[in-house]
This record gives sequence, C-alpha cells and structure tokens, in this order.
Amino acid sequence: MTVLILTSEQDVTADMVVVHLHASGVPVVRFDPADLTGGVSLSGEYVHGAFRGHLWAGGRLVGMDGLRSVWVRRPGVPASRVAEPSAWLTEESAQALYGMLRGTQARWMNHPDAARRARHKPWQLRLAQHCGLPVPATLITTFPQAAREFAERFPDLVVKPVSGAHPQEPPRAVPTSRVAPDTDFSAVAFGPTLLQRRVVKQADIRLTAVGERMLAARKATSPDADPDEVDVRFASAATPWLPVEVPPRVAAGVRAYLRGAELAYGAFDFAEDSDGTWWFLECNQSGQFGFVEVETGQPIARTIAEWLSTPAPVPAAGERAPCGGGASSMLS
Repeated sequence: MTVLILTSEQDVTADMVVVHLHASGVPVVRFDPADLTGGVSLSGEYVHGAFRGHLWAGGRLVGMDGLRSVWVRRPGVPASRVAEPSAWLTEESAQALYGMLRGTQARWMNHPDAARRARHKPWQLRLAQHCGLPVPATLITTFPQAAREFAERFPDLVVKPVSGAHPQEPPRAVPTSRVAPDTDFSAVAFGPTLLQRRVVKQADIRLTAVGERMLAARKATSPDADPDEVDVRFASAATPWLPVEVPPRVAAGVRAYLRGAELAYGAFDFAEDSDGTWWFLECNQSGQFGFVEVETGQPIARTIAEWLSTPAPVPAAGERAPCGGGASSMLS
C-alpha cells in the first residue's frame, strides 16, 4: 500500500517525513497538483459498478485502490504550472483529482473539507472554547464603536489578521501587533479587524498533534524582551525551543478539538501566562514542524510517517464504514 503526498517540490518539511517512510520500506508517491496536466496524469473508470483509478507521477503508476493514506501537506493550485493555465482548467483538474481521491478508502491528513473549514479563525476560537481550552477575550468587527468599547474594557490589546496568514505568504502576512492606547479605530469600518486581549506571556508553546500523539515545545520569553514584540514568528532567536510536557487538561482539550475539527494533524499555538495557563491562539491544520524538530529533537517527522503508514482499522462487526471513505475516518 502506497502513501500519497500532495505538496510542492521544495517542501523540505515533507522531505523529513519521506526519509522515514523510505527507511521503513513504505512506497511513496509525491507530486504537486500544480503539475497537472504536465508531469502528472490521472485516469478513472466507472464501469459495471466498479471504480478503477490511476495516478502517474515521477515515472510511477499507482492505483488509487492501493493508496493507504493521503497527506495533503502544502499542495499548489491544480494545473497552475501548465503552459496556458486558466481558471477553467484549475477547476476541472481539482474536481478530477480530489473527487477521485475522495472515492478511495485512504486515510487523510487532513481531509480537504475538514482542512478548509479549519482555516477559519472565528470557527477555531469557538471550537477551542467549546473544548475547554482557554481563549483570550476576542473581538472581530467592522464597527469602530464596538472596537472602541472593547478597548475600554480591555486596554491592553493586540491586533492580528482574521485569516492568520503566515509570514511566508506575502503580501498578506501581517504580524500580530500591540494596539496603542490612543488608537483611532475608524479604519475598522474598511475591513474585518481581530482584536484580542494581550496575554502577558512567559513563554510561547507550539504543540504538534499527530493523531493521538502530542509533542509540545516551549520557547521562554526573554526577560529583556521588548513588550511590543508579541509575535513569536518575528521574534529574535534569543531563547531556544525546548520539549515540554502537555498539561492533562490541555491534552484533553486538544483531543476534543481534533475530534470536533475532524483533523489528524494540527499545529497548535498557545501563550503561557505567569500562572502557567496555556491560552489558545490558533491551530494551523498544515503548520510547519521542522524548526521545532531541529531545535528539540522531538520525532515529529517519524510520528507522521508512522501515522501515514499505519493501515486504517477495520470497522467492528455491525459497524458501517463511511460510504466512500471520507472525513469521519481521519482520526482513526
């Protein structure tokens, strides 16, 4: 059975996982959907009540019924690297590729439907609250007056993008920043603005969840750190990431979050305050983990490889398997 990885050719984070899959003798097919219909081809046949699908990439032909798992890492836009790209060809290619893959019994990390939903920051915050994870007071608004009143109740605020774009995704990337006491909130009317009570943190936490396994790392805030430097992604590397145990309540909340979001993988960001409370900030369903593994030595890539290479459990007697696979089997 083969592991399929959908990601860009330059994804060194995926390379770390592929090394472990190869070492375990697990067949791997990796390609970027952006290369459809150039270096990647597909075919699916629906005849006499049966489906036979095949993918060709990198000189290899693999049957879709032979896929053990699909890792949707950081794929490009389907068919975007052809000689004459078009919105029509992209839509046709996306429908064909992901539509056929949805018809397999492969495990997903993460299922495209669940991943798309999990990107929405307001939905994340609500789910985290529901799962018992502490969430800082937050306002998302286009009403300037609502922003002013929120700032009166919580004078120490930060502002961040609602989309949570990563610094590697210019030009949309905007760092989380402190809100000045005399801020004029009139501009809020021109676009949704996310304001959040600043957690006076003593450390940043990155918790990488792979199925039921959790690997957490802690980056202590330097005593002489600039209080206006609140975004760890842009902060100086004065202190290293170190392994840390996950508090039982946080572990229970994260497991509940993954079940609610139907995710097999999630990169959670928390801010730890002076009382040791881990405040939920966000969960990136395809977040990077290489920098944490390099600094801490935690076996994140190996854990992902093990999840991808493990067969899906056979449904118990009398239990109906989900029709055509799908998101409901992702955490198994």
